[in-house]
Amino acid sequence: MKQVFDNISHEMSTLTTKRYSTSFSLGIKMLHADLQQPIYSIYGFVRFADEIVDSFHGFDKEWLLEDFRKQTYQAIDDGISLNPILNSFQWVVNKYQIPLDLIETFLESMKMDLNKQAYNEDQYKKYILGSAEVVGLMCLKIFVNGDESEYLRLKPAAMKLGSAFQKINFLRDLNDDYKHLGRVYFPGIDMNEFNATVKHDIERDIEADFHAGYLGILELPKKARFGVYLAYIYYYKLFKKIKNTPAKVILHERVRIPNNRKVGLLLSSYVRHNLNMLWFKRSFL
Repeated sequence: MKQVFDNISHEMSTLTTKRYSTSFSLGIKMLHADLQQPIYSIYGFVRFADEIVDSFHGFDKEWLLEDFRKQTYQAIDDGISLNPILNSFQWVVNKYQIPLDLIETFLESMKMDLNKQAYNEDQYKKYILGSAEVVGLMCLKIFVNGDESEYLRLKPAAMKLGSAFQKINFLRDLNDDYKHLGRVYFPGIDMNEFNATVKHDIERDIEADFHAGYLGILELPKKARFGVYLAYIYYYKLFKKIKNTPAKVILHERVRIPNNRKVGLLLSSYVRHNLNMLWFKRSFL
């Protein structure tokens, strides 16, 4: 009956993804069936760690995060955990031989969020590496199915794509991160002087990451390509909406893509992907 427990664990990771992120859920559904559960398993793990530092106010977050870290490595070593999310995660780590240093780098970035702070350039790069780029590399390990040469070839583009996604999250959540969590991720930014020029400089940096990430999508295995492509389109549409939103509004409102619009993006993206994927490159970059 161990398989029943494993199935329940996987269902918990899937449910976690669906409850927390409609956009990522849509993207995962567009992956080949063989890839979906492994990606759900990664997202469930990442989401729970992020919840500890972002949401568990009134609890000892530092202790909870360290306990979660210990349980994670114990689960990987033992090949099982009574925590369904960690049981699902250890399964994917052991099956696809995800390097432990990627996991540690991610958890270290979560630890950085325990303290309210304005990030300098080095901290900013370290946080993006841990919170986004290495998560993309975990997924890439699954997409290439153990092909180390392909992993190394696609690694730089995967990191750039994760970086672009995270920087957009920073811009979208600028107000909440600053007012409610005391964080300013973009280095050298005075929130009292955030203006169109500062915003434009950040957007230029994101554009460069997007371009490099897109070129990597074109090289992904077919099983993974459309799901990642859809996530790319969603984030690029969100990015365009942010670019068209004045800096003073960004400071007070969270820019969103409505759920019905996400479904529309799915349908139009499917047609573009199957007819001529390069059209998107010419039109949006």
